[in-house]
Amino acid sequence: MQINDIISSGLLELYVLGKTNEQETAQVLAWKAQYPDVAVELLAIEDALEQLDFANALPPSNKVKESIFASLNNEKQAAPIIPINQAIVKPLNNNFKYAAAAILFLSLSALTFTVYNKYNKANSALLAAEEKIKNQQNELASLQNNLDLSLNSDSRQVVLKSTPTAPANSTAKIFWVKNTGDVYVEASGMPETPKGMQYQLWAIIDGKPVDAGMIIQNTNGKKYNIQKMNSFGKAQAFAITLEKEGGNPTPTMEKLYVMSTI
Repeated sequence: MQINDIISSGLLELYVLGKTNEQETAQVLAWKAQYPDVAVELLAIEDALEQLDFANALPPSNKVKESIFASLNNEKQAAPIIPINQAIVKPLNNNFKYAAAAILFLSLSALTFTVYNKYNKANSALLAAEEKIKNQQNELASLQNNLDLSLNSDSRQVVLKSTPTAPANSTAKIFWVKNTGDVYVEASGMPETPKGMQYQLWAIIDGKPVDAGMIIQNTNGKKYNIQKMNSFGKAQAFAITLEKEGGNPTPTMEKLYVMSTI
């Protein structure tokens, strides 16, 4: 008696799926009682199918199963039960194998699709949550920076007032830390720049404008509160002009929007 022939026949899978007739069921039960390896294989098949069900795998449609088994029923022939001690295992029709393989393949395909979709949804939700946390951390750091500057006795706040060429109500603030020369700008009161344009901060030192850096108005649609700019040991005034994106080596005076002396 070849146990491998029994296991590879496909009949065990059909039995677990409940698709054997009375004669085939009796044959499988006889094998199970006589051969421990057959009993172990049946348990393994049952466990595999339970795992598929537990993972929400979609079962093959009734039409698919009916088509498979209708084809098998037309081809297979009834065989008498042979006593176990006289049985000679004859390989069953390959259609049994094909039937079991087809059902398992359909179930595994459905499982893969379900797991893949769930992974994508979970991964998207995780990325969105991480981005939200990152934005909140940035806002908190900005607010903390605002507070620190306000409480710093060496920090001087300068309000930059709009010029006649500026859009109405244009305003900005400069925080100049005298003991370190650090410069911070708060430009939330400036209007949105046109596409391809950007605000540039200038420090007036010894009567000459010196580039203090480009102003970033917003990130991910949120306005910056306070942005650190270039540092200067001394300055007599600060001004903001509208320049092409990336800035200019010298200010465009007709686009001078706000300024103030210190």
